Amino acid sequence: MPDASSIALAVANAMSTVDFVAAFGGVAEHSPWVAEVAAARRPFATRAAMIEAFQNAIGEASAEAQEALLLAHPDLAGRAAVAGDLTEESRREQAGAGLDRLTAEEFGRFTTLNTAYRERFGIPFILAVRGADKHKILAAFEERIDNAKDVEFATALEQVCRIVSFRIEDRIVA
Repeated sequence: MPDASSIALAVANAMSTVDFVAAFGGVAEHSPWVAEVAAARRPFATRAAMIEAFQNAIGEASAEAQEALLLAHPDLAGRAAVAGDLTEESRREQAGAGLDRLTAEEFGRFTTLNTAYRERFGIPFILAVRGADKHKILAAFEERIDNAKDVEFATALEQVCRIVSFRIEDRIVA
C-alpha cells in the first residue's frame, strides 16, 4: 500500500526538472545528478522504465562520476550510522537489516571489514541490504574482499542500481 510520500508515475512525469530532482535527487545517495539525467528521459511509460532511466544514467556516466557516486555511500554500520548522519533511506535500510542492533563484537567486525575494504578498493563496501541480515552482509564482505578492483567497482555499481530500484519502487505508485 502506498504511503504518504508515494507519488503517482503521471505526477512524476509532469513535474518540472527542478521539482523532479527535489523529489528524487536522493534516490542515488547524495547524487542528485542521477535524477537530473533521468528527468531528461521522461515521460516514463512504467515504473520499470523510470528505474531503467536512473540505472542508465549511472551506467552511462563517466568513471569519475561513478566513483563519486560510490564514494557518496556510507559504510554499513559505520561512523555515519553511529553519529546519526545517514540519509533517512540509508538509516531505514540498515535498520531493516539489523545493523542498528549489532553487538560490540559485531560492530568491531564491520569496522575492520569496512576499513580493509576501503583500503583495498578506495570506495565503501556497498550492498543493497534489503532482505539481508548481518550474517548475509558479513558473508558478502568475505566473498567480495578478494575481488579484482575492476570487478568490485562494477559490483558496487550493480548494488547501487539495486538500491535505486528499491527506492523508486517504494516511492512510485505504478
